[in-house]
Amino acid sequence: MRSQLNTLITLPVLGFLIGLTGCVQPSPHAGQGILVGEVTETSALVQVRLSVSDALENNDLEGVEGAVEFVLVNLDNNSEVARTNIKAAGFRDCIARAFFEELSNGTRYQVRTRIGKDERSLVEGPTASFKTLPGKDRSEAIQFVVVSGMDYAKFHGDNSIGRGVHLQLNPTELAEPYSGPDKHLGYPGLETILELKPDFFVGTGDTVCYDSPQEPRAETVTDMRQKWHEQFVQPRVRELFAEVPTYWQVDDQDYRIDDSDNSGDYHPTPGEARRMFLEQVPVAPSGQRDIKTYRTHRVSKDLQIWFVENRMYRSPNAMPDGPDKSIWGKEQKQWLKRTLLESDAVFKLLISPTPMIGPDSMQKFDNHTNVKGFRYERDEFFAWLNQTGLSRKNFYIICGDRQWQYHSISPDGIEEFSTGALTDTNSRLGVKPGNPTSTDPEGLINQVFTQNPHSGGFLLVQISPGSGGNKPTLTFEFRDEQGVKLYTHKKQ
Repeated sequence: MRSQLNTLITLPVLGFLIGLTGCVQPSPHAGQGILVGEVTETSALVQVRLSVSDALENNDLEGVEGAVEFVLVNLDNNSEVARTNIKAAGFRDCIARAFFEELSNGTRYQVRTRIGKDERSLVEGPTASFKTLPGKDRSEAIQFVVVSGMDYAKFHGDNSIGRGVHLQLNPTELAEPYSGPDKHLGYPGLETILELKPDFFVGTGDTVCYDSPQEPRAETVTDMRQKWHEQFVQPRVRELFAEVPTYWQVDDQDYRIDDSDNSGDYHPTPGEARRMFLEQVPVAPSGQRDIKTYRTHRVSKDLQIWFVENRMYRSPNAMPDGPDKSIWGKEQKQWLKRTLLESDAVFKLLISPTPMIGPDSMQKFDNHTNVKGFRYERDEFFAWLNQTGLSRKNFYIICGDRQWQYHSISPDGIEEFSTGALTDTNSRLGVKPGNPTSTDPEGLINQVFTQNPHSGGFLLVQISPGSGGNKPTLTFEFRDEQGVKLYTHKKQ
């Protein structure tokens, strides 16, 4: 009798709730895992997105509002450092992001989470670990990876973007979509990176591609978010970022469209593009819309890195080249020069979403190498590096965007290392110095290395501190997505 009475009472109430909300509120999942970003000597950002499940449905991962409790633990002494509850709100795509400050430098931390509909229904969520940067007074061994070109559509079955350029330059070497039995796990290169246990990961842009496939491309906020959801739900992505903290930059295809600037009346608008970048990856605390996306971090006594912003502040691509045309903008350029001069780090690395030396394809016009692009700014900056002597004080450029790995030296002695594309499916052979279809038809650039055959992969950067009278060493190492060493170059 009691069972029948409960049934009579429960079913109408449940029916009322379904009629009121359209569905029964599901218990949240963390389908995109956990993400740590922008780690400094004393701070870190950590985020979790709540979702209705752990897998894509209809090519997307629907979010669900709720609460996330973040607990920060110092692993060196196993003590709790901080605890905070953050709401995963719908207007932020159900992302809860915590900002931890006043941390100790060179210290290992773990972030444990609990997730739920609200603070009264929390269950165990994902866990991440990271180490704060050693800082300017400590010389330590450091290794990190730099990556570009994680094109989801090409890997999973749509290689329409760039196909014409690929076929024109390499008619017999256009990679087909990945067909391995582990395809559902995502990019093999990320598993390779995880095995190396780097201190951090740098994504130089094109993390997602709003215009791949071309039809339909992402034009609305919903469409743009979907690109990030499908990328970060992949198992290898989740596994890597649970153990390796990240730094992110934005480039053309995860800003607006291929080779985009801030002109043109179409979607995504520059405002929408900036909003999505700051919303989807942990670059700044939530709500800090006016944050500068260019920044520098003193990693250790031996190393400082600069992340420049190449999309948000640029002049129109079609503007005639000259002193008023800029990728960086006046304010960023002044900041870059000032902070470079202030640094006493042994090695200085400028990480740029786009190339500065190349060579690149002649038909492009949106980067510092291009004839009708932004060469004036590049040449002025290189002249300043030589004038100040910084070019002779272990200053090097790392760039993304180009789909092949290379090590190039400009005629005035500046060196650049291109990460290449992460996956075989997004890689191609590069154009070489002396090629009449390149930005260096006269062959003035000394290209020490370029990939052949083409393959996916990444750049591994290692710092070895000096000891016993030896000086610190900086090593650039190109690897393919299976971890095979392709080229190694050391600086002391």
